Amino acid sequence: MTRILTFAALAAILAAPAARAQQRTVVPAPPVVQPGTVTPAPPVVQQGTVAPAAPVQQGTAARAAVNDSTFAAAAASGGLAELSLSELGVQKATNRELKQFSQRMIDEHSRMNQELMTVAAQRGIPLPRTMDARAQFCAESLAGLTGEEFDRCYAKAQLIAHADAVATFEAEAERGLDPQMKALAARSLPHIKDHLKAIKPIAMKYEKDKNDDKDDNDSGKDDEQKDNNKKDNK
Repeated sequence: MTRILTFAALAAILAAPAARAQQRTVVPAPPVVQPGTVTPAPPVVQQGTVAPAAPVQQGTAARAAVNDSTFAAAAASGGLAELSLSELGVQKATNRELKQFSQRMIDEHSRMNQELMTVAAQRGIPLPRTMDARAQFCAESLAGLTGEEFDRCYAKAQLIAHADAVATFEAEAERGLDPQMKALAARSLPHIKDHLKAIKPIAMKYEKDKNDDKDDNDSGKDDEQKDNNKKDNK
């Protein structure tokens, strides 16, 4: 019996190395490289190299939003200045077109100012009650002029004021965040553009006349200088 157990133990010991050998992982042999074949080298990545970003399509960059409260304050101040300016036009303009334009500005800007006040109150946005110092200075400067000089300077002031207003309302209509304030700017913008279109030819006419008068004066001075030179030569 002891001999049989001994033989069994011996058989188990001899069988163990064979079983372990079967469980070992077989490592594949390296590939055979044919003569003349060049093995490609792995790509070299330099330290600090940043992978290129995905290309950005043209025109997809979003423009920054504008501040609705700042727009409302600027529009309110500009609206008050427009009323003050237009009242001067009704009182002092000698050009019939300018008088008619001034009255139209009072009517339409009074309505737009009231609409702005209503929307601002609903949104809890405070508005200035007076025009800014620049507009105040402009009004005081115009008040001291009369006749054609007033008409020319007044037309130019209206042109500048409406050009600024178009830019302000366009920015809010396109990039404002508050839906109601954006809608107000979008509704008002066509009217302001129409005002600019109406005043531009009047202002340009006065500017052209001013330049023509300057050219005539310069020409007269040149003729006078030529006459003086002739006298000196004699």
